[in-house]
Amino acid sequence: MAEEKKAQSAGVWPTVKPFVNGGASGMLATCVIQPIDMVKVRIQLGQGSAATVTKNMLREEGVGAFYKGLSAGLLRQATYTTARLGSFKMLTNKAIEANDGKPLPLYQKALCGLTAGAIGACFGSPADLALIRMQADATLPVAQRRNYTNAFHALYRIVADEGVLALWKGAGPTVVRAMALNMGMLASYDQSVEFCKDSLGLGEAATVLGASTVSGFFAAACSLPFDYVKTQIQKMQPDASGKYPYSGSLDCAMKTLKAGGPFKFYTGFPVYCVRIAPHVMVFTFLYDLDIPQPDSEGREKNRVVERGHFSETWSNGGLIDCVK
Repeated sequence: MAEEKKAQSAGVWPTVKPFVNGGASGMLATCVIQPIDMVKVRIQLGQGSAATVTKNMLREEGVGAFYKGLSAGLLRQATYTTARLGSFKMLTNKAIEANDGKPLPLYQKALCGLTAGAIGACFGSPADLALIRMQADATLPVAQRRNYTNAFHALYRIVADEGVLALWKGAGPTVVRAMALNMGMLASYDQSVEFCKDSLGLGEAATVLGASTVSGFFAAACSLPFDYVKTQIQKMQPDASGKYPYSGSLDCAMKTLKAGGPFKFYTGFPVYCVRIAPHVMVFTFLYDLDIPQPDSEGREKNRVVERGHFSETWSNGGLIDCVK
């Protein structure tokens, strides 16, 4: 009986680990890239170029303005990224098992990424709404500002003023954006790691840097149009007659296309790439970390998991050298 309980408890951590590592790494990465994300949102709202936005924010609002909405950003990572990366890991692990342990082809990784992105977006949409509104608040006329003090105050006010369902305003483009970003980022990262290691023979640091750069580019290219529409929908307010500027995501997309052409959706593309690449590097490093776990014989088992393949080493203590 005791051995069965020990086996059950030992099996809990591998199940929850992808979710814990995903949320924790995403939150730390957000602390690093929050200023870049703030500049990206302001560019999408028509405040000018990256240099202009940065200069105006420093002059008019101070350094603290770059971290406005950080509480909502952290809450978003705790919900969205936890569900997104955790489910992606579980889906890919199941797919690898079904594939007899062989690396997954690109289309299977893309399908896992699409599914995981949709799952994460459903959980993270309320926090994402709070984040966009807090970041965009200073761009509104004083009379129209919402003045949320933190993420939880924002969620409370949204429910009180607009109803519970308003928490999922813009959920459609949020889900599609997450699916596109997840597919572009995780699938291309996997493929880039395999190429850098197997074909180019690069070391660990160079592989992470190169794969993150490629992943950031493809993630931005796939998801920025949906991110643009999402931002416009989530920050919009009714006019004096109570009418919103857009009736929905499709209306926003069509009006944007008519007014600025297809390249309008890629406003702030360089900043968006710069935002995603360091985010990928930080969370990838932490996400793939593993905590040694004793096996039934008291030895420490260190399982190093890489997307698409894994290696295992055993040790009675001390340093564990993982050789692939």
